[in-house]
Amino acid sequence: MKRSKSTLSKSSSYREIGAFWDAHDLGEFWEQTRPVRLDVSLESETDYYGVDRELSGRLLKLARKRGVSAHTLLNLWLQQKLAATKA
Repeated sequence: MKRSKSTLSKSSSYREIGAFWDAHDLGEFWEQTRPVRLDVSLESETDYYGVDRELSGRLLKLARKRGVSAHTLLNLWLQQKLAATKA
């Protein structure tokens, strides 16, 4: 973070800024704000892989039975398989 202080909180670190906003509401400072334009580039961190329809159905059924999402169960299995492959 730059050495300059945050405009509203007068903080000089992210930790101090976080502590300030934990204790304050933006409504207290709304009149001191100004509009800004931000350009944000979001890139997905998820890769998608095709799964056979029948396998997907079985995965969904088992995941429901175990009380987790199919996404979670599949990722757990892949982690285990990849860990076993390294050994």
